[in-house]
Amino acid sequence: MSTPACFSSRMGEDADDMDDISCHTRFSIAEDHPALPGHFPGHPVVPGVVLLDRVAEALLRWRGARIVGMPQVKFMRPLLPGQSADLHLEDGVDSVRFKLLHEGTLLASGQLEIVAEELA
Repeated sequence: MSTPACFSSRMGEDADDMDDISCHTRFSIAEDHPALPGHFPGHPVVPGVVLLDRVAEALLRWRGARIVGMPQVKFMRPLLPGQSADLHLEDGVDSVRFKLLHEGTLLASGQLEIVAEELA
């Protein structure tokens, strides 16, 4: 049985590695993303909510699960528009841990409470 891809073809994402307990994908946020103009004019950074949206999207595609809680999320460094980010997801019991890195530097990490998405 194949594991679903943990990526979306939207905005240049690609799947590098996935299995039953972990997933890795790479993405970037385009410089013309609609969330950027007000998120520090003249010095844009990708808002944390945009990064968490990418985490949620990858989780849904990989596990068919959605986030129901975020007991721990830390943002250590900003991601700049156009920079690539490596997303690592690791399965746990009713939760998933994630790490976002840029060129090996940790940008964000956390633990997410999840529930399987109901089929419509």
